[in-house]
Amino acid sequence: MGNGGSAQQANHFSAELIHEKLPAISLTSDISVITATANDFGYENVFANQVIALGQEGDILIGISSSGTSKNILLAYDVAKKQGLQTIDLPRVGDNPQQIQESQLQLLHLIWQLLKV
Repeated sequence: MGNGGSAQQANHFSAELIHEKLPAISLTSDISVITATANDFGYENVFANQVIALGQEGDILIGISSSGTSKNILLAYDVAKKQGLQTIDLPRVGDNPQQIQESQLQLLHLIWQLLKV
């Protein structure tokens, strides 16, 4: 999950995992779910509601954020932990959003390589 450019990275990562026949869902790809949730429950709940509906104990929730302060991602982590999911928060390395996203993309590819083994 992620917002803006991080949402696209989440979609990319999910596609890479599915390509390797590993189960993955990008919580950023269903615009109908996102807009309905934002309209009815507020934007801060767009990921948390999906975690409630789809998350199962033992699943891993990965959040991608350039700022590290996105309310919708932080709330989703809280919900995930209560449901027994593991969470991975990609670190905010540096102050430049472009450099942060580049380093996060490298980390995602590293995680992808580890999961392929």
